[in-house]
Amino acid sequence: MKILYHHRTRGRHVEGVHIRGIVGALRELGHHVDVMSFPGADPEKETDGATSSGRGRIAGLVTRLPGIVFEAFELLYNAATLLRMGWAWRRAAPELIYERYSLFLFATVWLARQRGIPLVLEINDSALVDRVRPLTMKALARRIEGWCLRNATGLVFISGYFRDIAGQAYGDIAPSVVSPNAVDLPRFDPARFDRERLRAERGLTGRTVCGHIGAFAHWHGMDSFVEAIANRLDGVPDLALVFVGDGKTLPAVRELIAARGLSDRVLLPGRVPHEEVASWIACMDYAVLPNSNHYGSPMKLFEFMGMGVAVVAPDYAPVAEVIVDGHTGWLFPRGDATACVERVLELAQRADERKRVGHAARAYIASERQWRNNAEQLLTLVPAGAPA
Repeated sequence: MKILYHHRTRGRHVEGVHIRGIVGALRELGHHVDVMSFPGADPEKETDGATSSGRGRIAGLVTRLPGIVFEAFELLYNAATLLRMGWAWRRAAPELIYERYSLFLFATVWLARQRGIPLVLEINDSALVDRVRPLTMKALARRIEGWCLRNATGLVFISGYFRDIAGQAYGDIAPSVVSPNAVDLPRFDPARFDRERLRAERGLTGRTVCGHIGAFAHWHGMDSFVEAIANRLDGVPDLALVFVGDGKTLPAVRELIAARGLSDRVLLPGRVPHEEVASWIACMDYAVLPNSNHYGSPMKLFEFMGMGVAVVAPDYAPVAEVIVDGHTGWLFPRGDATACVERVLELAQRADERKRVGHAARAYIASERQWRNNAEQLLTLVPAGAPA
């Protein structure tokens, strides 16, 4: 089948990983997939530093525009989408469109209906949830979103929470599936790495290592977690913490660690390229996710679990869709920092438990949460009469 994957993201970081994962899996299933990206944001193409930097500055300027101006640009992108889609379809009409949903973007759904082409929307964002950048034209965004979700051929929600609130708000939405994130298991394979050599290079020999990989943002709770556990580390002298990533709260975390004299216990390597993430996870015995949100499907969960590293995580519904407490990970009551710290400290002294649950986590990923599983699931939404 000829599939057109369309997105309006910058195609970087987690977004790029997800796009490449789905596109690669569809191709492995024998389909021809073309990717239509925002100009300069193709996740499948490398760009030179100057080009990337220039486009990054432009994107940064756009995102700093006042809310209503930024949202007006998002609306105007519908015109660009119609032009680009029309040009692409004149060359080779797709038999299925798979679009990563973006707020205010309705042109693809409208055009697909006009041409009678099946269109499946992947829902990673919504006007119904609290967002880092609050919406100015919220009512319009919800009206457009409701129309898109009712008029698409099918919907892929990354969590049950998203599907529940969409159904409650918009009524008779298109047929849907819940498809959390996934992982490229051959890439995230602990057998690829010399664990002891990596640990020696990073000063972790003989340590029990609890890790985290992701943005240092307030809603991830890394600053609060470090504050809560700092005074408890003396009680578990073999425990080392490795927190990989960058973000707004990292400077405060660095200052706290320096002030407490914990630089030998807490390693902060900063942001690393995605191709190096697995090597850092290979050094870990288990991992921690101090906080998340009601609707997201954290990519890091799947990458940890794929490497056989089980996670201490808050019991938000999307996380609990992936982790079975005591079997494929460990859950604590969301918002309870004390419970999170207690579980991390307890597990530091339970090597057999960490290994047992880590093995079960990888087995779950292998059977249910590879990108191929997601691709097969989304294709169930395509009508039986469509080309296969």
